[in-house]
Amino acid sequence: MSIDQPLALLGGLSPSQFMQRHWHKKPLLVRQAIAGFAPPVLRTELLALAGQEGVESRLIQLQDGGGWTLRHGPFARRSLPTLQTPRWTVLVQGVDLHHEAVHALMQQFRFVPEARLDDLMISYATDGGGVGPHFDSYDVFLLQAHGRRRWRIGRQKNLRLQEDVPLRILAEFEPEEEYVLEPGDMLYLPPGWAHDGIAEGECMTYSIGFRSPERDEMARELLLRLTDEEECDLNQHPVVYRDPQQEAVTHPGAIPAGLLDFARQALQRALNQPLALERALGEYLSEPKANVWFEPGPEGQMLENLRLDKRTRMLYDDKHIFINGESYRASGRDATLMRRLADARRLSAKELARASDEALELLASWCDAGWAHSEA
Repeated sequence: MSIDQPLALLGGLSPSQFMQRHWHKKPLLVRQAIAGFAPPVLRTELLALAGQEGVESRLIQLQDGGGWTLRHGPFARRSLPTLQTPRWTVLVQGVDLHHEAVHALMQQFRFVPEARLDDLMISYATDGGGVGPHFDSYDVFLLQAHGRRRWRIGRQKNLRLQEDVPLRILAEFEPEEEYVLEPGDMLYLPPGWAHDGIAEGECMTYSIGFRSPERDEMARELLLRLTDEEECDLNQHPVVYRDPQQEAVTHPGAIPAGLLDFARQALQRALNQPLALERALGEYLSEPKANVWFEPGPEGQMLENLRLDKRTRMLYDDKHIFINGESYRASGRDATLMRRLADARRLSAKELARASDEALELLASWCDAGWAHSEA
């Protein structure tokens, strides 16, 4: 993808222009971002997905009295309201993990780093359906796939939420702009922009969302991975806290200053391990979601044209290749090849012919695990 070429998807802006002018800054409405868009997932298929184990789905319904209800799937079709019942919505997360055409659609948004790209959620709603006025902490592209949806958006200052509601709905929504989106239209919203989408008749919206790791959560994950970095040397005694100079105390509940220093040194030592933080971050960012699993590939398959499985997350830095939560040191020609695979998500037979025996063996193991597939 050329980042300097104007795209209809971005209203004639190039990816570079979009990132400079709109990303994290201001909304963008694009009429016919995908002209003549035909949704690859129809209602019946989406509702069937919502009934599967391992697929994250929710049912949100606005009651006649104004109250909201929230249920989590999987949903048997008979447990859902009738199509004639107004004001209900089914949200299905990660449809790109289950549908090749939806996965291909997401690839159009890879002008944003893969480490930030999260998933594609599809919402199906009957007339009047929605999830209430709310704001997200991440960027989102809202692509209208079927029917019409009216969006009201605004830079919300009052972030107080309604009480005793199972959803994060704003107590006092103050919209500034209003748009009706039809199939192929798309609305980009930066983090923090409040929005409320109401279905006008039956409608379906695709939401392309991005990962925004929360600082404390990331710190916990990285610290856990850093502690796993330490290799156990059976010939070396573990370093334990010692305090031969500790005096008798009259305040036994107080934590000794020496113990605090020991803890600080332990964390600093983990951070000082060569490339430890880089490995921990790459493994964390490439870790698939908990509900993702892979079907093992056929044993002994010949490597021809190779493509990554739609559920595989593959990243890299200057020293490593990361795939599905695992890390590998890489350099030279093999590193170039692996980076090409991470960027393009496929390798041709000609490209594979330049791989070393060790790289081919590694790629074959990924195919055996179902992380990649060989195609004629």
